[in-house]
Amino acid sequence: MASGAYGSREGLTARPAASSSSSEISLQIDPITADLDDHILGLRGQVRKLRGVAQEIQTEAKYQNDFISQLQMTLTKAQAGVKNNMRRINKKIIQNGSNHLVHVILFALACFFLVYLVSKFSRR
Repeated sequence: MASGAYGSREGLTARPAASSSSSEISLQIDPITADLDDHILGLRGQVRKLRGVAQEIQTEAKYQNDFISQLQMTLTKAQAGVKNNMRRINKKIIQNGSNHLVHVILFALACFFLVYLVSKFSRR
């Protein structure tokens, strides 16, 4: 005799849970007609399977945590390298930028001087 989705046999009947949102299964066992040894062996097999799945999940979680730790370490090293390179680039920009500004000012003065000389000699 099958009752509900839990497939109970003679002696086991599924009872509705107290609330519909509960994930627990309630079973009523009739000790007179129940063959509990088969059920116990079936449950032990399921427990073994669940234990194996839990161990696989634990192994995968450990692997994923190690991988994330390595990625974080790599990211930290890359971040430090980028920071050092940015510092070097900023120093070079400041040094070359100020030299560039001196060149622009000298060029402007040379242009004004040339315009002055051209205007001075063109009046004569």
